[in-house]
Amino acid sequence: MEDEAAIAVREAALRAAAEVPGPSDAGQPEAALDPQNQVSRETSASQTDLHEEGLSATPDNETRSIDSDRAARDARVTFRITRGGHNRFVVAVANQKGGVGKSTTAVNLGAYLALAGARVLVVDLDPQGNASTGLGLDHRNIEPSVYDVLMGETDGPSAIRQTAVRNLDVLPSTIDLAGAEVELVNAFSRETRLRQALGAVRYSYDVVFIDCPPSLGLLTVNALAVADELLIPIQCEYYALEGLGQLLRNVDLVRVNLNPELHIGGIVLTMYDGRTRLAEQVVQEVRKHFTDLVYRTVVPRSVRLSEAPGYGVPIALYDPLSRGGIAYRDLAFELADRTGLLAPTREGAS
Repeated sequence: MEDEAAIAVREAALRAAAEVPGPSDAGQPEAALDPQNQVSRETSASQTDLHEEGLSATPDNETRSIDSDRAARDARVTFRITRGGHNRFVVAVANQKGGVGKSTTAVNLGAYLALAGARVLVVDLDPQGNASTGLGLDHRNIEPSVYDVLMGETDGPSAIRQTAVRNLDVLPSTIDLAGAEVELVNAFSRETRLRQALGAVRYSYDVVFIDCPPSLGLLTVNALAVADELLIPIQCEYYALEGLGQLLRNVDLVRVNLNPELHIGGIVLTMYDGRTRLAEQVVQEVRKHFTDLVYRTVVPRSVRLSEAPGYGVPIALYDPLSRGGIAYRDLAFELADRTGLLAPTREGAS
């Protein structure tokens, strides 16, 4: 399925390139063809006043708090989450291709679901520590971390940190995690270390997001071994589906040998640039080949989404009414609806 889809995306890219007017063409530039689809039409107002909320622009390891009720109102989070019960689940956010928005997706979905009332844990399983940084921690100076948990040097609860958002916690990462795959090669139960480490901790949360590294190595296998479902961010660009087939084959292997409950929860289209024909054609081809697996919400390429991690906060606190903020709010609503987390008495995001 992936090979056919990848070929279709590449053909769409070639068609789009052939249709782009050259410098000597008398037509309008491509960016002006569709004024409704700019790369990131952000709000004209300034971002959330971080200093007013007591948040600094420099991430640190101190727990900072905000008024989550006010933040939910500012972000216009009108849906609520059903807490507890059988709805608890673990989501691995994975794609072996780097730079597709895995960390951004895990952090911002977690933040919006927390503002909607869910208890959320983000597990940063990437040695780069982007999810940890995006939630206000300095990944260069964290102890203990998920590395210590995987190595059996500490338990899961001891390494979990609170974030500025009420009900949103993080199990942070450091660069030490880069050596974990080598150290775990000869370890007993190496593929299920994360499952053992989380243990009963996962049942203290309604949702656990695992931000995976851009590879199909032992860390990603650990994430798939504990996950209930896989969420795959796909970039709306030329190489969108490169390597996806291998990821899907790995899912099948994990399902057979380690985790029979694992399934593909959905595909999220990210970094959509409405100024280009290619982005729209990639969206059409991916929807054609993966049909109902693809989420309706498409995340645009957004300056605000790129800026927010520099302040150590998710987009829901930085600029919730930017296009990126609205997209992740709507995606959180859609995910909650798909997974049965959505409380039936409230309306969803509009």
